[in-house]
Amino acid sequence: MTQKDITFVADFLTEHFNEAPELYNRKGKYFNVERVGQYLKDEDDDLVSPPNTEGNQWFNFLKNSTHLKESPLLFPYYPEKSLHFVKRQMEDTIDQCLQKPADVIGKSVHQAVCMSLYKISQSEDCTPQLFKLPFLWNDKTSNIHYVLFTMLDSSVSKIYILRRHTDTSRSVSNGLIAVEFGNFLNNSINESSDSRCYSCLDAHFYDDETVTVVLKESVEQEGKERILAQLPLS
Repeated sequence: MTQKDITFVADFLTEHFNEAPELYNRKGKYFNVERVGQYLKDEDDDLVSPPNTEGNQWFNFLKNSTHLKESPLLFPYYPEKSLHFVKRQMEDTIDQCLQKPADVIGKSVHQAVCMSLYKISQSEDCTPQLFKLPFLWNDKTSNIHYVLFTMLDSSVSKIYILRRHTDTSRSVSNGLIAVEFGNFLNNSINESSDSRCYSCLDAHFYDDETVTVVLKESVEQEGKERILAQLPLS
């Protein structure tokens, strides 16, 4: 070690581990701990060296504000406690805020319909992701809820549209339909059916009557086309 290192350590000990007679009556607290480390201890004891908040602009602002001083919107400050203590207090408060909505929402949700989309072999170790791109849309005019998605199995050229009435006691016709793109964008009748086959990269509702899709050529070749198409729901 160099003399500079020794001086640095000595200064650190001098600053943070001076004897503190006022702490003698507290068991095991005969020395001031390092000022940063005390905030990280996971215990409920008061800080040995609490921060000096004198001159703090935020505290002065709160102290002089009659409306904010007792506001329930401000989280209480515990200058004598560690961050672990404050973290637990905040978690308890958040849990209390979320518990009531969770109970109410949980009791109000029920299964309206069950629809089998695909089956997989029980022997497969790794279940493939076959359900992709779910996008939700609520048509408030017709009170119909839509789910737009694709299946990554053998139908990459299709998008599926599931629709349900927001009133679960009512039903709508064609609850689930599939739209296949295939080669409908061919420029001429002479093109082969395999040369211009398209699959769906992304799909979203543009408005209540229109679906926007991003298509790509399925054939692996350089300069594959990307097409932005808008399809009317009708």
